[in-house]
Amino acid sequence: MGKTLQVAADRALDQAKTVLPAEVARGVYMRNAPSLQALKLMHLMIATAAGRMAEDVQHDLRLSDIRRIDGMRNHDRASLTPLFEELRAAVMTFDDQTAMRVTIGGLLDEALIDYRHEVSGDLLVSWFFGRTFRRMAEQSNHWAILDRQTVFHLASKYSVLLFQHVASLVNLEYVSAKTFTVPELRALLGVPEGTLDRFADFNRRAVLPAVAEINQLSRLTLTATPNKVGRAVASVTIAWEAKGDPRAAKRELSASKIGRKARRDGTAEAIIAAFPETGSIAYSPRWIELKRAAGCNVDNAKIASDFRRFLGERGISRDASNIEKLFSDFCRTVGRV
Repeated sequence: MGKTLQVAADRALDQAKTVLPAEVARGVYMRNAPSLQALKLMHLMIATAAGRMAEDVQHDLRLSDIRRIDGMRNHDRASLTPLFEELRAAVMTFDDQTAMRVTIGGLLDEALIDYRHEVSGDLLVSWFFGRTFRRMAEQSNHWAILDRQTVFHLASKYSVLLFQHVASLVNLEYVSAKTFTVPELRALLGVPEGTLDRFADFNRRAVLPAVAEINQLSRLTLTATPNKVGRAVASVTIAWEAKGDPRAAKRELSASKIGRKARRDGTAEAIIAAFPETGSIAYSPRWIELKRAAGCNVDNAKIASDFRRFLGERGISRDASNIEKLFSDFCRTVGRV
């Protein structure tokens, strides 16, 4: 038995933490990454199984247990069925380098939803973990201990996948950052091909919101730094550190979700979605990057002033959803003059 199962068994009664095999937490072994709701269900299932997650036995949950989870309180048989279908479709690849053998399998063997007592308002959910997952858990000697409340409060699939990955690395000695190629980070966050193809879109809609949400709700502070080769972003370095005072995150977890996005410091919207209200773009790396990519050599103060005038004449808001594209197109037009 690997150390992960022993840690999970020791913490089986700890309702605040979930022990996740690092191979699962880091996401590099999973394809067809599940949706946010399915990921929360997966965490609840693994937490329920605890030290028995590697055993070929039936595990059980009641619908009432699932409905206690933030964001999952309205589930019923109809909504749970597709979540289990997602988890059944997730592909796990386990590379045993000692045995020099790659195994491709799944998280689940089968799931059962017993609705004989549905009229009384409850269901019994049962499942068997797949052989590949069980072997992975049995042989695992590295794990992530995740704050369960944080996972269940995160509102994005990208946030959950990034949080569980970083949580599996935070206790490694002398490791406080990891650099991902853009394709690796896209795979980690479960972004399918053909979606958010431009790095600007991927960064604005996936990476930065995930970092901002994790910073708001967890004991960690993350930063994401793009690394360029020429003009193109080739990789992103994710760095982390534990908060000296996690009380703000604890207060946010206990606060109402209403207004949480507005309260969030450093959200993607606050960072890059709105064009500066006044002044030059000289100290705005994102807008400088877009200007350079468009081949524009106009003075930074002048291009900012001219673009604000352009927006004003057309009644366009500085935080319009397509503001980056508008600015890029404007820079290209100015560059042709």
